Amino acid sequence: MQRRFLDYLTISLKGIAMGAADVVPGVSGGTIAFISGIYEELIESIDKVNLGVFKVWKEFGFKVAWKSINGNFLLALFTGIAISILSLAKLIKWLLHNEPILLWSFFFGLVLASILYIAKQIKGWSSKVIIAIIITSVLSYFITLAEPFASPESPFYLLFCGFIAIIAMILPGVSGAFILLILGAYETAINTVNDLVEGTTTGNFDLLKEALLKFLLLGIGAIIGLKVFSKVLNWMFKHHKNLTLAILTGFMIGSLNKIWPWKEVLKTRINSEGLEVTVLDKSILPSAYLGDSQLLLALVFIIIGFATILILESLGKNKNKV
Repeated sequence: MQRRFLDYLTISLKGIAMGAADVVPGVSGGTIAFISGIYEELIESIDKVNLGVFKVWKEFGFKVAWKSINGNFLLALFTGIAISILSLAKLIKWLLHNEPILLWSFFFGLVLASILYIAKQIKGWSSKVIIAIIITSVLSYFITLAEPFASPESPFYLLFCGFIAIIAMILPGVSGAFILLILGAYETAINTVNDLVEGTTTGNFDLLKEALLKFLLLGIGAIIGLKVFSKVLNWMFKHHKNLTLAILTGFMIGSLNKIWPWKEVLKTRINSEGLEVTVLDKSILPSAYLGDSQLLLALVFIIIGFATILILESLGKNKNKV
C-alpha cells in the first residue's frame, strides 16, 4: 500500500503517543502500538533490521534496502517517539516533584483502561489463562515491593537497565519506565535526557559529555535487548497469543500497586545531585495520607487517563486506513 505524507504524519503522532508512554511509568509504548493498530507492522519491521540489509544495499542500492526494512515507517515512528521523549522529560520531572498525586492518578487511569483492553483481546478463557493471570499478578505485585538492587550510576547497570526496559517497545502491557522505576534507574534516565537537552542548548560540554555517556549506555543496552527479545516475543505473541495476553494482563494488574497515587515513604537515599529521593514506599489509603490527598482532583485525572486509552482504541479501529 502506497502511503501519503498525511499517513506518515499520523504514524509520527502515534510515535509521539508511544514516546509519552515510554517516558511515564504507566502504559507502555507497546500497548499504544497495539491499541493504535501498528503493533504487528512494528514487530515485523524491527525483525527485518539486521546485517543482511547491508548486503541488499550493496547489491541493489540504498533505496531497495531502505524499502526492505520499511524504513519510511520506522523513521516516521521513531521521529515521533524521539520528539515526545525529549520534550516531555522535563515536564514529567517537574510534575513528579510538584504534582505527584495527580500525575500518578493519570497513570493509574491509563493502566486500568489498558488492563481491560488487553484482557478483552483474550479469545477463549480457560483454566490455564486464569492461572497465568493469577500467578503473574502476584509475581508482579511482589516485584513492586522490591527495593532497587544496585546503584543506577554504575555503567554496567545502565546497560542492563536499557537492555531490560526495551521490552516496553515490543511487548504490550510492560512499561519500560515502570521497569526503570523498579530497577531504581528511572530518575537517572529522566535526568540524562534533560541534561542532554540542557547541555546541547547551553553549550555546557561537561554536562553534555556526562549525559551523552549515560544516554549511549542506555541506548546500547536497548539495541541489544531489542534484537534479543523481538523474535522470541513476536513468536510467543503469534503462536501463544491467549497465554501471552493473560501474562500481560496479570503483570499490569500487579503493577497497579507501584503507580497507586497515595504513598508513605519508608526509605530514602541521596542521589548524585545531593537530593533526597525515595527508594522504598508503600501504598496507603487517601484518608491515611499526610497532607492534602487531592482526592476529587485525583479521581478526575484517573478518569482522564482512562478516557485517553478509550480514545486511542477508537483511533486504532481506523488502522486499515493508514
